[in-house]
Amino acid sequence: MAIGVGALAPRRIHEAMTPWSASHPQQIALCDEFHRISYGDLPQAVETVAERMAASGVRAGDRVLLIAENCVALALAILAASRLDAWSATVNARLSAREIDNFLAHSGARRAIYFGAASPAAAAHGQARGAIREDWPVIGDVLLGPSNPDAVPEPVFDGAAEQVAVLVYTSGTTGAPKAVMLTHANLLFIANNNRNLRRLAPGDTVYGVLPLSHVYGLSALLAASLISGAALRLVPRFSESALAQALASGEVSVMHGAPAMYAKLLAYCEANGIEPSAPRLRVAQSGGAPLTAALKADFEAAFGTPLHNGYGMTEASPSICQTRMEAPRADCSVGTPIPGIEVRLHGAEGSAEGVGEIRVRGPNVMKGYYRAADASAEAVTADGWLCTGDLARIDADGAFHVVGRSKELIIRSGFNVYPVEVEGVLNAHPGIVQSAVVGRTVEGNEEVVAFIEVARDAPPAEAELRAYLREHLSPYKLPSEIVVLEQLPAAATGKILKKELQRMAARGD
Repeated sequence: MAIGVGALAPRRIHEAMTPWSASHPQQIALCDEFHRISYGDLPQAVETVAERMAASGVRAGDRVLLIAENCVALALAILAASRLDAWSATVNARLSAREIDNFLAHSGARRAIYFGAASPAAAAHGQARGAIREDWPVIGDVLLGPSNPDAVPEPVFDGAAEQVAVLVYTSGTTGAPKAVMLTHANLLFIANNNRNLRRLAPGDTVYGVLPLSHVYGLSALLAASLISGAALRLVPRFSESALAQALASGEVSVMHGAPAMYAKLLAYCEANGIEPSAPRLRVAQSGGAPLTAALKADFEAAFGTPLHNGYGMTEASPSICQTRMEAPRADCSVGTPIPGIEVRLHGAEGSAEGVGEIRVRGPNVMKGYYRAADASAEAVTADGWLCTGDLARIDADGAFHVVGRSKELIIRSGFNVYPVEVEGVLNAHPGIVQSAVVGRTVEGNEEVVAFIEVARDAPPAEAELRAYLREHLSPYKLPSEIVVLEQLPAAATGKILKKELQRMAARGD
């Protein structure tokens, strides 16, 4: 079959690289430890993989489950699915067999493809489900799952705002799967915003450790790099030592990561007597979890570059607010809304603290949840406002400060306790690497439980830590219990899994 690339104004995410394939053919587009694909070779590589995917029975409107960790082969498969007008649903191979089975059933995928060359976990999942090993051109070994004869293609639309590009399964691991439908227009809008706000261009190398199974990796890394002519270096798993070496090598100019990644990087450098170095780093971006003042200050002192902040959610593709390159902030605000969208605080007028729920409307808002019309209607109002469930206040200069999720708000003796405030104080202690605060229901009240990960070389004594907290927090905000964990449970993005901590707190673990 003949597969061509699109017009210069992309309607599909695989068309984002088209201008650079002509103007910068020698520039590297995608690389990992196995592959290096230039912009000149990328269109043919996508075409070849798309042809192989089509030969396996994938049609326009089909869902394709991609079980993998970050690698060039996965990125090419996502782009190939776009070329076929199929919906890709990337699943992190580190998830459990039960979760992957749920996603297969929920999506009604025509095929599952397992990328075992870069992920032993993906290979194990494929082998357990009877996948057949095949040698595909360009990308090499894959494990092709059985074809689903009952798969029914979804309608295909010409318009980018109607045609779904990807299904993104949200990070919750309990209950029925929830898959966010993001259109090509959603992803391209965020990619172009990221390109403009972070001034991405040919010559940039983006460190791609945030998983492509998450919307942050899909839009702000993959799509944003390709629409900018930048190189995306894909890394399957986060490693403090690997990141330190990549930054010191002078290759990386743009880094996106969760706060926990930056905290672990700094702790690794300090523990091993390594002088932090990043000679080409010009963008350091934090997202996916609250950034604390102490971490921001420590990173900036160590690396000599601002640590920018942002806020978003999967249903918003994900960006909602970003700090600006031309005006780096000293505080931990997530900045102002990105261009082209509307953001407001719902219910702030009735709050003494000026806190309300963030609601957003614009080209970044999802099409809805797949096969969940009621949940979609609950999340997005009839006039297009996405109800985020996140609480924030706005500074006089228009900058947003996220104070937590409405469902995570702890009401203790009638007073509101925002976990992010307590976490900020905890994380400012030199003996704490990171923390997470949750509520626990007790008879007639709620109490505050803090989970902490301590520095190995100087862990604080509990008495010292409690004295420190009393100096910096009101009595009703003080944790009733402080639990030390060797490592806080986290998703592959670095986002702390608070639902798991809530269960631990309820059990008294």
